[in-house]
Amino acid sequence: MIKSCVIGWPIRHSRSPIIHGYWLKKYKIDGSYDRKPVEPNALQDFIAGLTSAGFTGCNVTIPHKEAVFDLVKADDDTTRRIGAVNTVYVRDGLTHGTNTDGEGFIRSLLQSAPDFSIVHKRVMVLGAGGAALAIVNALLEQGAREVAVANRTIERAVDLRSRFGNRITPISWEKIADNLSECSLLVNTTSLGMTGQPELDLDLRRLSDRAVVSDIVYTPLRTQLLKNAADRGNTVVEGLGMLLHQAVRGFSLWFGTIPEVTPELYDIVARDIDPAHQ
Repeated sequence: MIKSCVIGWPIRHSRSPIIHGYWLKKYKIDGSYDRKPVEPNALQDFIAGLTSAGFTGCNVTIPHKEAVFDLVKADDDTTRRIGAVNTVYVRDGLTHGTNTDGEGFIRSLLQSAPDFSIVHKRVMVLGAGGAALAIVNALLEQGAREVAVANRTIERAVDLRSRFGNRITPISWEKIADNLSECSLLVNTTSLGMTGQPELDLDLRRLSDRAVVSDIVYTPLRTQLLKNAADRGNTVVEGLGMLLHQAVRGFSLWFGTIPEVTPELYDIVARDIDPAHQ
C-alpha cells in the first residue's frame, strides 16, 4: 500500500483526505491518505522519519510551509523563489519539496473566469503570508504588469518587493480602497472572512464591475467579500477550487496517476463544508 498524509498544527480542519480518498477510490489505487497532527517542535523529526514511517510523501499546511522548506531539497525554481513548501515527496532516498499553491490558484481562476487574462493587468493581493508568496509568484509568471500587495504589517509587503522585484507595489492596509480603481483582479489571501474569523471589511465601490474577485478562504464556500462582489456584478472565484487544483500534482507524485478535478468531487467536498450545498 502507498501511504501519504497531510501535516499541520492543528490539522482536523483539513479536507485533503476527502479529496485524495475520492481519487484513490476512483482510480482503484491501493493507497491511503490521512491527517497527521505535527507540533512545530516535532516537525524536523517527522520529515526526517517520513520514509521509515512508510510514507511516500505528504502535504504541508499551516503553520509548517516555510519551516519545511529548510528541511527538504527544493529542486524547482518556483519553490526556491517562494521559500515555502506544501508538497513533499521521496525520490531515490531523497526528500524533495515543491509548492503547488500557485498553479492551483491559476487553474481555479481560469476555470471560473475562462475569458480572463492576467497579461499586462494590475492585480491587488491582500495579505503577504505563505499563500500570498505562491500566488504573487504565479501572477508574475502569468504576465501581470503590477501586483499591489496590501498587508496589515506593511513591512511584509515590502519584503515581497525585495523578493520579487519592482513589479510589486506595497500598499498600506488603510489605502486598499483608494487603489482599487485600476485593479483587474482582487485576491484575498488572508484569513479574514473565514468561519470563526473577523469579516474582511472592504468598500468595493471604486472597483470596476469588470474586475474578477477571488478569495482563497473556502469555509464558508462563499465569503462575504465574494457575496458583495457578486451582488455588484463582478465575476467571483471561490477558494475551494484552489484547494482541489493544488492537490493534483501531489497525488500524481505519490500515486503515479494524474487525477481529474470533477464537478462530483467539488460537490462532495462542498457538502462536507456546507451540508446545504446543492
